Amino acid sequence: MKNYKTVREEQSFEIVEKKSRFIGYVSPVSSEKEALEFLNKIRKKHWDARHNVYAYSIADINLSRCSDDGEPAKTAGAPILDIIEKNGLSNIIIVVTRYFGGILLGTGGLVKAYSRAAAGVIEQSEIVVMKKATQFVITVSYQNLSRFENEIERLDIIALDKEFASDITIKCICKSEEYDNISYKFSELSNGSVEPIKINELFFGFSE
Repeated sequence: MKNYKTVREEQSFEIVEKKSRFIGYVSPVSSEKEALEFLNKIRKKHWDARHNVYAYSIADINLSRCSDDGEPAKTAGAPILDIIEKNGLSNIIIVVTRYFGGILLGTGGLVKAYSRAAAGVIEQSEIVVMKKATQFVITVSYQNLSRFENEIERLDIIALDKEFASDITIKCICKSEEYDNISYKFSELSNGSVEPIKINELFFGFSE
């Protein structure tokens, strides 16, 4: 897979427009199945709402879909999808739930309201770049722990977990393209006594 931008985690955002409530939800997804499962979760949560409009984009199969869910054509789903595309996001779904407030907004008003709800929930979210990552562990002595913690921070490595025994085992993750350089730096720092042990390769979200 190529690198892509998405949101870190599920988030929500609400606006009120002429007494109608627009509640935006966003979630990262890895497949169309996950997108539809999230949509159904929001539909169940807001079973009494008039509309649950949505749009989603899946990177690896180059798929984008949207629905107006009963709103006038191209006033709801398409504006949400446009917000997703303008922000360069993939593997994401946005659902905007509308509770009708009794005042008609007109087509222009609907486009504006759904766009604001979608843009607002993205602004509430942490955007990450999904990149090929390498997960690894290093084992260091208590005496050298602070030196390696400083190096981990300096090299923008993410420390996931620490296990304390006779020595300390630190589980880390880094961009795969930087792994060889990191391995060299750790070896240099420890005179060859500390070498990373690779565990896994995966896609991981790094902050922009």
